[in-house]
Amino acid sequence: MSTVRSPMQEALDELSQKWDIPTEISEIHFGKRDDLTEKIVKVGEVFFHMPFLAGPQLYVLWKCLWPDCHNCCEQPIRLPMTENDIELMRNKLGYKTKSDFIKNETTVITFQDKAINDVLITHSMLSMKRKKDETSKDDGKKISCRFLTSSGCGIHPDKPGVCWMFPFLPWRESGDQWWKTESHAKFVFTGACPGFYLDKSLDPIMPTLQDYSKKIYDYLISCHSSQRNSYISTSKTIQYRFLCDLPSTNIKSLK
Repeated sequence: MSTVRSPMQEALDELSQKWDIPTEISEIHFGKRDDLTEKIVKVGEVFFHMPFLAGPQLYVLWKCLWPDCHNCCEQPIRLPMTENDIELMRNKLGYKTKSDFIKNETTVITFQDKAINDVLITHSMLSMKRKKDETSKDDGKKISCRFLTSSGCGIHPDKPGVCWMFPFLPWRESGDQWWKTESHAKFVFTGACPGFYLDKSLDPIMPTLQDYSKKIYDYLISCHSSQRNSYISTSKTIQYRFLCDLPSTNIKSLK
């Protein structure tokens, strides 16, 4: 009788065919390390939550393996667009108006998941099409990005901010004073990235954190600006909504 593999197991098995994945890294993906903690280090304006294995006293670090690896460009992911993303890519692809870009290059994705206490969260976002004819029915499917070429990303450096973030998950939270917010980031372990490794020191990754600190801070500011200008709206009631949704009735007004 065959054993049904989890999506994470399938992802890591596929990754292991080409890359040497340390046992500890695999165990972290499956939540099997009871000695996993974190060390918070502030670089620039961002607090990075760095995974740390208390047993062997090792940090989990990361480096991008491009051009040998482009797994992040071929995953079943969503590519939410901020106001800045739309403007950059509109110019990159030669669209005269935002409305034309939105109608031709994006799709609206809506999905639900559960948070603490089984609160149902509905997300709707304006997402860049990974393939030209992508629709909401393709949400969750593994699709190679149409801008991926043999020489790299065809829209680099004007790709969506979320592409720059991987494998970091950025967020904002209240600071030590009510009127201040702090920018934070941590790794996401999806089974798609072979760039994680172990080291006794944070020194090897510090140049990367310094580079990403500005990218993450600017991206979070862009998300906040998009919310303020109604590209993103949120409401916190019984159901929480994260909207990056531009209704079709309003698209024509965007110039």
